[in-house]
Amino acid sequence: MSIKKFALSLMLFSSTFGVAEESINLQEVVITATLRPTVVFDIPASVTVLSNATLREAGLEHLQDVVSLIPNLNFAMGSSRPRYFQLRGIGETEQWQGAPNPSVGFLIDGMNFSGVGMPATLIDLKQIEVLRGPQGTTLGANALAGLININTQRPTTSPLVRFEVIGGESNTRALAGIFGGTLIGNPDSSWRLVAQRFRSDGFRRNITVQRDDTNDLDETTLRAGVRWAPDGPLTADISALWVNLDNGFDAFSLDNSRLTLSDKPGRDTQVSRGLSATLDYLASENYILRSVSAFSDANINYTFDGDWGADRKYDFTSSFAREHRTISQDFRALSSLQLSGAGSSDWILGLYGLRVIEANDQLDLYNGEIYRALQSDYSANQVALYGNYRYQMTLNYLVSAGLRGERRTTRYTDSDGSRLAPGEQALGGNLSVEYSFDPHRRAYITLARGYKGGGFNIGVLVPDTRRKYAPEFLHSVELGYKFNNSERTLSLDLAAFVMRRIAQQASTSVQLIPGDPLSFIYLTENAARGVNFGLEGSAAWQASERVFLGVSLGVLRARFLSYELGPENLNGRDQAHSPRYQISVTASYRTPLGWYVRTDAQKVAAFYYSDSHGQQSTPYILANLRAGYETERWGASVWVKNALNQNYAQRGFYFGNEPPDYPNRLYVQKADPRQGGVSLWYAMR
Repeated sequence: MSIKKFALSLMLFSSTFGVAEESINLQEVVITATLRPTVVFDIPASVTVLSNATLREAGLEHLQDVVSLIPNLNFAMGSSRPRYFQLRGIGETEQWQGAPNPSVGFLIDGMNFSGVGMPATLIDLKQIEVLRGPQGTTLGANALAGLININTQRPTTSPLVRFEVIGGESNTRALAGIFGGTLIGNPDSSWRLVAQRFRSDGFRRNITVQRDDTNDLDETTLRAGVRWAPDGPLTADISALWVNLDNGFDAFSLDNSRLTLSDKPGRDTQVSRGLSATLDYLASENYILRSVSAFSDANINYTFDGDWGADRKYDFTSSFAREHRTISQDFRALSSLQLSGAGSSDWILGLYGLRVIEANDQLDLYNGEIYRALQSDYSANQVALYGNYRYQMTLNYLVSAGLRGERRTTRYTDSDGSRLAPGEQALGGNLSVEYSFDPHRRAYITLARGYKGGGFNIGVLVPDTRRKYAPEFLHSVELGYKFNNSERTLSLDLAAFVMRRIAQQASTSVQLIPGDPLSFIYLTENAARGVNFGLEGSAAWQASERVFLGVSLGVLRARFLSYELGPENLNGRDQAHSPRYQISVTASYRTPLGWYVRTDAQKVAAFYYSDSHGQQSTPYILANLRAGYETERWGASVWVKNALNQNYAQRGFYFGNEPPDYPNRLYVQKADPRQGGVSLWYAMR
């Protein structure tokens, strides 16, 4: 049977099961992306959590596989794995030079990988948490649009030995081992170790060099964790990671196909290292002291064939060597008493510091000789004081307020003679009022203020008049409703939001020199004002012990207000990478004997590739399927990604790249076609 016939049969099979009589409960979900671990139902904000079970059944290797399940989350490629994310239409689509200024926070076990999110491999994760809207109190300037928080599985004292194997089309294969247990000499402390190697040749055929692996994936993940819990008031949770993504980058072709002509195929590698330590000290019956220390380092090498061809008289190549490092420290005091009825309250006070260091070396070659070069060094220091207070006014009304004041200083130097050292301070926060109709129904309104630091465009070709841009501020109003029934078999989350962007930072592209594809650059500038509004919703129904149904919806209108780009008036036009709707549907069936089948389908509307031209993507429907069998000791499954074989694009550029006349054309990075494979796991207990 062909993969296409198998996929269609599996989709039909998963949609025709009846509902059994016996029912089970949906699991209560606690997230850690907030300042205090909180049940999702109790958070006055729009939140999506992907559990360990969802990640195993819907994903394969990387966060990229499950983004479609999260409303109003999008990403821009131009790389081998997503680095740049957009939430509710806000976020970067690239970073060519070394002055990072992310809008979407990205944490892995507390380690800050904002703007360099490639090490988000899925092996042995506990859950992925996505908070939409400005996190002005929680993370400040690094989370204007929201926060993606990834938690790995934590160590337990139970002995663990588990192996996983993946095999699929395009020479895809992976081997992983997961180990853990009790620390010697301390029966209450534990450790966990994860190792995986993933390989795939990719889905490009390079005609010039006669290879099928120039857009390959070669990814190694190592993670370790220790939970130390001695007798006494102090506990420690330590995480470490080393993720090596040694991937090819040969994704663009002159005819927008998967047949490439590059005579010098590129590479997109990122070696990420990180370490975090969370210490909790029970200082008294009234409060807890928490320290969160984290370090991350991402060594990125990004090279590509600038002309995407093999014309020896028109031969451009470009490379970026980038070292991105962060060090953060968060000291936090939390009241240990929980809300317990009318008149009760809790509080949080914290001091946060972040240092970001980045070195970036750019080298452009023309016909093998140095054409353009730039070496730069960047550093930024952020210090913030924050607090949050919740007060239970009555049995039905709860009020919470948060405030964060932040001071940021930056310093930038490069071999072109640029010397920049701007500084700024900002204030952000939130105010929420919640009303509980009963223990199962809750409504809220949240007012929030977010901010993002100003910055500068760098590079030899950047005009002096477009060098700097100002900070951006965002004011948000969100109305929400949450419901779960008494049997915990049905849950519903709805949120409507309006966000006003002041001095909005917009990224525009321009080709400064006709006939020079490497003079195609991105510039950030302030677009006066913008408004982003929409609706997000999700519903989960555990219809029976066997049947689960889920749906999520993101409706978005992200518009410019009073923005003129050269002769173009963009007032009222959609912002880039802001599809007007995203809808996903999940259906799964699991028998008591261990057999299961799952379908995840998503439809995405068209969106503009860039703010600087009118080229748009085409709408597409993406379906992923999995069927398998599991026991307590082992499991096997077959899976199909992009089951309908949709020929859609993930990134688009519009410029002149074909001699002799160099007409402006749209060039797109196609997503992978349909791919099938098998996964196996075995655990020794």
